[in-house]
Amino acid sequence: MTRSLVIETATAACSVALIGDDTILAERHEEVGRGHAERLIPMIAELPDGGRADRILVDCGPGSFTGIRVGIAAARGLALGWNVEVAGFSSLPLIAAAAFAADPGSAELAVVLEGGHGEVFMAAYDRDLVPTFAFASLKPEAALAALGGRPAVGNGVRHLAALDPALDLRPALPRAADAILLPATLTALPPRPIYGRAPDAKPLAAA
Repeated sequence: MTRSLVIETATAACSVALIGDDTILAERHEEVGRGHAERLIPMIAELPDGGRADRILVDCGPGSFTGIRVGIAAARGLALGWNVEVAGFSSLPLIAAAAFAADPGSAELAVVLEGGHGEVFMAAYDRDLVPTFAFASLKPEAALAALGGRPAVGNGVRHLAALDPALDLRPALPRAADAILLPATLTALPPRPIYGRAPDAKPLAAA
């Protein structure tokens, strides 16, 4: 049995899971806000065999700038120490996969995450997790216009609720154990951040 350690720190959730083939062996999930750096390693240590696995999967974003970096740094460090491979996945299809599993009747939905600077990260998917609206960072008004009547799930839906409370909105945070729902093609990203926005700081122009 191949075991995968899944690390999820892209939002307010700090979440880890140990997955063996098609089985969730163990998981830990907490809403910590900004406390990922303090909780992540202890949570991994609480898993069977200290979370030791044949490979590591880590959420690369989009989401919290700091949380993403904490998760990727931990994944790379453990992969080096255990001499195993590390790969990434995105929080957007992860949340979509969990939402489809919870509501088999949905044919399409949008994922809306907190994006910072008054924006949200948004993408939409069909049941096969094929994007039907490409990932973008949008002002809530633009996200509402792009929603097109789709249900929306994620921790950024509160921004849309303020504009139209009649929408089908489902607050949610990503959960590491839900990586078991993702196809292999979506768990093979390079383990580097998906920030979703350009950096605020720009290098000085050459004199």
